[in-house]
Amino acid sequence: MQDTATSGPGQRATGREWLGLAVLALPTLLLSLDQSVLYLALPHLSADLGADSTQALWILDIYGFMLAGFLITMGTLGDRIGRRRLLMIGAAAFGVATVVAAYSQTTEMLIATRTLMGIAGATLMPSTLALISNVFHDARQRGVAIAVWFSCLMVGGALGPVVGGALLEAFWWGSVFLMGAPVMVLLLVLGPILLPEYRDPDAGRLDLPSVLLSLAAILPVIYGVKEFAQHGAGLAAVLAVVIGVVFGTIFILRQGRVANPLVDLRLFRSRSFSAALTILMFGSVTTGGIYLLVSLYLQTVEGLSPLRAGLWLVPSTLAIIVGSMMAPALAQKVRPAYPIAAGLVVTSIGYLLLTQVGASGGLPLLVAGFVLAFFGAGPMGALGTDLVVGSAPPERAGSAASLSETANHLGIAIGIAVMGSIGAAVYRDRISDTVPAGVPDAAADTARESVTGAASVASELPTGVADQLLTAAHTAFTAGLNAAAVVGSALFLLLAVVALVALRHAKAGGDAAAHGAATPGGPGGPGSDGGDPVAVSVPATDGSPAGRG
Repeated sequence: MQDTATSGPGQRATGREWLGLAVLALPTLLLSLDQSVLYLALPHLSADLGADSTQALWILDIYGFMLAGFLITMGTLGDRIGRRRLLMIGAAAFGVATVVAAYSQTTEMLIATRTLMGIAGATLMPSTLALISNVFHDARQRGVAIAVWFSCLMVGGALGPVVGGALLEAFWWGSVFLMGAPVMVLLLVLGPILLPEYRDPDAGRLDLPSVLLSLAAILPVIYGVKEFAQHGAGLAAVLAVVIGVVFGTIFILRQGRVANPLVDLRLFRSRSFSAALTILMFGSVTTGGIYLLVSLYLQTVEGLSPLRAGLWLVPSTLAIIVGSMMAPALAQKVRPAYPIAAGLVVTSIGYLLLTQVGASGGLPLLVAGFVLAFFGAGPMGALGTDLVVGSAPPERAGSAASLSETANHLGIAIGIAVMGSIGAAVYRDRISDTVPAGVPDAAADTARESVTGAASVASELPTGVADQLLTAAHTAFTAGLNAAAVVGSALFLLLAVVALVALRHAKAGGDAAAHGAATPGGPGGPGSDGGDPVAVSVPATDGSPAGRG
């Protein structure tokens, strides 16, 4: 039996809905934290489990591969079986997997549990974002809720090194996994009480060939991009990307033919949806790549521990939270295009400051530039995500949320590859003729590969020669960071122009909200051709009250 929602257009949320947002923020915070904390634990668990370099990379990468690969499938699955139900299933699976991972006895066991964690994580991210559109019907409140969600995403990534460092100083490596268990238990207890259930009764069956095609498209591309970042444009990297593009083309063609597509291509008819998704993806390209280089600068050039480096990154996280939380209020006074574009210009200026960072005494300028860059990125993340989700009719919010998350993960992977390659190319060019004469040939070759390689061989050299080598390596690496920052600054200026042109007519909350599609019984928004049936909320099978659709 189905129960149509009774909320009217723009009905404002009560304290219950805001408590529900706090519940939705828990897995968001944890998943972003989980991706960054493992970098610190990797040396400890590799030594304990006897993992070689290849196995260590799989421990790191398999989680991200599965997460990115299954996001589209899980976002659409939630629209079909119920977003809260999928969230609960994912929370239970993630909680069990994270406990098993903490007590893994072999490398293979840990890789398997990380695989399950990635698949379970893919159920959580789009479900949390899509449920926000069900819980908050007032456009201004939904904008604030998405800003909170986006802030939690950023906070988790920044807290990873800090929390991980503290846990590893007091406990064994498995503790970084165990912290996820109580969060998932809390979600399983409070979710059915505070979160509404929502599914599209007319969604049809899940198209399994489309699921397989989406995996065959996304996974090779992500793998190829990572291979490119680590080893350059080798045959494996190029072949993987080509395979992914071929299957991606087949996937897109199939979505236009099947009755129940995994991705409704009509969403892309909305200019707000397409432009916001593009800005979010290319914003992630620069942010992900520069973040990696800045983190390396703090640990290699400045010589900070991972914990202290993480603490120096906290101001930038606070800045993006401030920028994100300011954005919804600004978007109620002016079109979202203007705060997004203004923020992108501010970010461009922040990256320009990074072009002036030197190899000696550059920490204050680095932190200032990064704080400015992250502050400007806040409106892009909060309002851009709101436009993507708000431009989709409610029955497609899960699919829209999954596309947003996929674009983010793909953008970060591409950014690490591209910006990392720019930094590496400049590094190798600058250091090629500056390696001190007293460095053995084998050590010199290692130092020319990367700044971390230079640091490792310097520890085995006489003090004077080691200092000269490190000075040369730090100078070369900083030049690479400067060059990547120039590219990032230019890209954000271009994105600012795109925002002004493509989003100049967009309203806060997106096209669907503006046309009433966010309300049950309202007409479909752009991309729905005005005639698609709007999904309704359904009562939960456990007897708890049905939520608002």
